[in-house]
Order: sequence, then C-alpha cells, then structure tokens
Amino acid sequence: MATSVVKQLALHWESVRTGAVDLVFPPRCVGCQRAGLWLCPPCAQKVEPVGERICLRCGQRQSASTPLCLLCEEQERPFSIARAATIHQGPIREGLHQLKYGGIAELAPVLAPYLVAAFLLDPWPLFYRQIDGVAPVPIHAERRKQRGYNQAELLARAFCRQVQLPLQPGWLERTRLTHSQVGLHRHERQANVADAFCATPAVRNRAILLIDDVCTTGATLQACAAAALAAGAKAVYAFTLATPAQFGGEPIDDLY
Repeated sequence: MATSVVKQLALHWESVRTGAVDLVFPPRCVGCQRAGLWLCPPCAQKVEPVGERICLRCGQRQSASTPLCLLCEEQERPFSIARAATIHQGPIREGLHQLKYGGIAELAPVLAPYLVAAFLLDPWPLFYRQIDGVAPVPIHAERRKQRGYNQAELLARAFCRQVQLPLQPGWLERTRLTHSQVGLHRHERQANVADAFCATPAVRNRAILLIDDVCTTGATLQACAAAALAAGAKAVYAFTLATPAQFGGEPIDDLY
C-alpha cells in the first residue's frame, strides 16, 4: 500500500512539474514552430507513410513492390522482415532530430502512434502472437550518459503501452562505442557496427521485435539481429519509425 501511494505521489508531482515547465516553455510544433503542441494537426497530416512500393523483405522503398530487392538478393539478412512506418522528411525528420539530439524526450509518445498505426497493417497481424518481446536498439552507456536516455527505448516504451507487447530493454546491449553513422555509406556503416552488440541468454527461443528510430541502410538492425540469433533467438523482426525518402536506402549526408 505504501509503495502504491509513493508511486501515485511521484506521478502527481511529475505531472505538476511537466505542467509548470510547459507554462514557462510551451511546446512548439516541430514542423511549423507554432506554440501549443509538439506536433500540430496540420503538420501531423503532412507525415507520409512508406506505402506499398517496398522490398517485402527489408522494407526499404523501391520503384515497385518486390519480394526481394537487389541488396536482399546479394546478401543474407539476419532478420525475418523489416518495415518502417513513415518517410524521414518534414515533421518526422525534425521530430526525430529533436528527440535524438535536442533533449526533448516528450516527443517519443507524440511520434510513437505512427508506429502503432503501421503495426495494424500487413504483415504485422500475422506475426503479432509470435512476438515474445520488444527490444529497442540499444545505445552505448557512454552515449546514454551524455543524452540522458535512449530514444529508441522511449519510442518502444510508448509503442508497447499501446499494442500490449512486453518491453525488454535488457535483451540487447551495445558493447562497443561506435562512430556516428552520419556520412557513412552502406559498407562503411556495416563495418562500423559489426560485432557492436550482444544479446543476453533471455533471448533464447524467443521471437523478438526490434524497434529503432530510423532505418537507413539497415546495418544497425542487421547487427542487432545477428547478435540475437547468435544467442539463440528463434526469429527477429525489425520495425522503425522512419526510412529515407529516396529508393534503395542509401544514406545521404544529412541523414543520421
């Protein structure tokens, strides 16, 4: 009983604190800078879903829907499937940038509904009951200390709350501090994150849904999936909030 009261009081004072901060520093829309909301209704309407012209294996945009894109034909993907919810442009791009680099953790529950909406579409209903846990892509302890949180974990937490799946932030660990992926091309990104992750024994015989903010080339998701499978996971699915606007997933210089 005492523990419950303490938790309720903590939630109450957190809501008071948040409300006070909002009065002094009101939220501004990441899309148009209008005061009042982190994402105003007009800007929310500008968010573009990925659509159906994708590779049905890796989920990256193609000129037409295809079972396997050229890259999936050339290399084995450790995840079963991967999908992204939105195009990384406009309000989503600005929102993720502020979530990741601007310290605005409040944006996670604002952006997570786009993941939820995409999760209601094919192929996810086919896999829903097979998923044993949701694992956010981890960041290194040093980077988490600098940032104060893992943006993928915040997105995954808000997502899990709405889709009723268990969040498992401890299943994966980033064991090596890697360089920024900004400006790196496909093979450079793969080399940068190779062997940078490990999975705990808890993943053995589990089907895992990986959650991350952005999938550019898929290198980070592949490294995480490989670590999970090496630890005995039976299947890994990957799901991100955004993917590049251009076809094929090759990074551009300003895409993190």
